[in-house]
Amino acid sequence: MITITEEAKQYLDKVRNDDYVTLGVKGGGCSGFTYVWDFKNNWPDVNWSEPYANALVLDPMAEMFVAGCTIDYKTELGGSYLTVINPNATASCGCGESFAV
Repeated sequence: MITITEEAKQYLDKVRNDDYVTLGVKGGGCSGFTYVWDFKNNWPDVNWSEPYANALVLDPMAEMFVAGCTIDYKTELGGSYLTVINPNATASCGCGESFAV
């Protein structure tokens, strides 16, 4: 369903501390939807997906928005961050924080 690059997997393994990193989607941002990163323990009432690459779980409500995506970890002059490469997005804002489908 999604692909996690080796760089992203290494980063997720480093930050997860016996918890899973979660990826969700909520309405908002310049383009309509925003990716939401968190930890599974912060959302005890959500029925999460099975872990991807033993590091990331998806909010089931977000699955239709991120199907076919690639999760990558970028290191640039301005900092480092997880990014979602979403082939389903029809638009995104200039900062890359929100998208439209």
